[in-house]
Amino acid sequence: MIDTPPLPQAPPRRPIAELPDELISQIAAGEVVERPASVVRELLDNAIDAGASQVTVRLLEGGIRAITVEDDGQGIPAGELPLALRRHATSKIRNLAELEAVGSLGFRGEALAAIASVSDLSITSRTADAAHATRLDARSGELQPAARTRGTTVEVRELFFNTPARRKFLKTEATEQAHCLETLRRVALTRPDIGFALWADGKLAAQWRPSRLDQRLAEVLGEDFVAASRSLSWAAGPLRIEGRLGLPEAARSRADQQYLFVNGRFVRDRTLAHALRSAFDDVLHGQRQPSYALHIDIAPELVDVNVHPTKIEVRFRDSRGLHQQLRRLAEQTLAASRAEVPERPTGPDGSNGPDAPAPVAPWTAMPAASGGEGPWQAAEPRRDWAAVPQQNALPWATAPAEPRYDPARDAWLVRASAAAPTPFSAPAAAAAVAPDSGAGAEDWPLGRAIAQLHGVYVLAENRHGLVLVDMHAAHERVLYERFKAALAARMDAQPLLIPVVFAASAEEIATCESQQDALQQLGLDLSPLSAQQLALRSRPALLEGADLVSLARRVLADLAAVGGSHALERAQHDLLATLACHAAVRANRQLTLTEMNALLRDMERTERADQCNHGRPTWRQLTLRELDALFLRGR
Repeated sequence: MIDTPPLPQAPPRRPIAELPDELISQIAAGEVVERPASVVRELLDNAIDAGASQVTVRLLEGGIRAITVEDDGQGIPAGELPLALRRHATSKIRNLAELEAVGSLGFRGEALAAIASVSDLSITSRTADAAHATRLDARSGELQPAARTRGTTVEVRELFFNTPARRKFLKTEATEQAHCLETLRRVALTRPDIGFALWADGKLAAQWRPSRLDQRLAEVLGEDFVAASRSLSWAAGPLRIEGRLGLPEAARSRADQQYLFVNGRFVRDRTLAHALRSAFDDVLHGQRQPSYALHIDIAPELVDVNVHPTKIEVRFRDSRGLHQQLRRLAEQTLAASRAEVPERPTGPDGSNGPDAPAPVAPWTAMPAASGGEGPWQAAEPRRDWAAVPQQNALPWATAPAEPRYDPARDAWLVRASAAAPTPFSAPAAAAAVAPDSGAGAEDWPLGRAIAQLHGVYVLAENRHGLVLVDMHAAHERVLYERFKAALAARMDAQPLLIPVVFAASAEEIATCESQQDALQQLGLDLSPLSAQQLALRSRPALLEGADLVSLARRVLADLAAVGGSHALERAQHDLLATLACHAAVRANRQLTLTEMNALLRDMERTERADQCNHGRPTWRQLTLRELDALFLRGR
């Protein structure tokens, strides 16, 4: 017979009693104050809300021993200093209406009280009309005159001195100092008009003077980030998005250079992060992480900042619409390739003559789409896809080999020879520069082909120097984008002869019922069959043979998490990428100069031509200066 352990005895009942105020503040401090960097963040928020133009942070032993934050803001009147240390006392809000449209960084009125409960805290402040500053000791409550100019100084000493268990969880001084510096970097990126300085153990660790946003980005994140990123600026209605997106070749192994700011507040939002990561799907190699610094300004009533004690998370009223808009903007920003055809001035008659620019579609507003998208939706610019196959051809069919010369569009180019078949698009072949002519060669970003190296690389010359092209990777991207355009033009849903029935959780069934419009747009006829089963009755025509149950579950998970899903689109694009890889020109295929030039022209007309479908680079530029340095010319 097996002996069973005795059941644990219930503890004796204790009467319900109110907690003392100090313990309440210490419990609140556990939510607000995690480490010295948490204190720095809260005090920086207060300094910015006070209208400071210069903020100085001083740390001693990584902030564990002491943190001092000085600002030149409005200051606190002497009579209000004791009230500033009371829990939930603030000047930021007065009623529910102001809480639902918070325009300040701080608003709860519990930060100073929480910090004071786990440290020795003092505040020295002076307003513009005060004869002198006043210092308040949080422990004794004593007020006494002090000397300082207008503004506020908050000193926090011996953090967690009265909660030793919390202090044991702190890391080394260097680690805590690094966290404080990262907090200051985030705040500095939100307010380039404010100067910031960080002193660590008496030494200046970082300093940023008031400047423009682009200059502050370069100072905080480095010139390399600015050089390897693209600007994004867009506004419509209550929404404005501005900042920089790192290029795919600047992707990092860790997600340590991803900065999202909502109304001047650094946030971690999985909806926005998912939108940006999905925009990089086609251009990132392996598990590389994109880099970006984006500021999102949105009407305060459309975002709830009161969802997390540290205000690191927010909730949007229309998260799905914002997700789709941010993803669309990021995709369009990344779509432009460094290999694009350069702009040329309009001809005398106003037409696109030899020096006319290619038309560029401007941002245009459009009505909100179905499914609850916000009023900030923008129409996707239409591209002049040079080689989209005809509707009666397979989407992966090779374009006709016979080039067609269009004098109205390419009058400044030499007609390519039609004798040699080319695997590339007809317009590209027509635009290819003939090997015996330099007409227009210096105007093309990828220049004119001069040779093929080991049957793998195409060598070309342009005005900057030498261009090296991986011909398979480049042709793969050209075909892939062509297939995607053809797929978008002919998206069909195919009914299933026998519905696919699978077990589903309560959350999946609820998501299916609430997201029917989104599912129909994705080509999925998915509906509940019972309280525990879902039935799939149609699928996108291209996904024949796919694991439909797994795809449906992924779609439902995305819809539940971020309000939108690109799982089916990714599955379709994976298939197209495989087709493009097999259809692209292979290594050791000997190309003529006409074919090489046709490939270069195709790349110049193709979005995302800088990377292949797997995120690898397709071409590289060696400038004349770099070549001269290799051979020590000019020394």
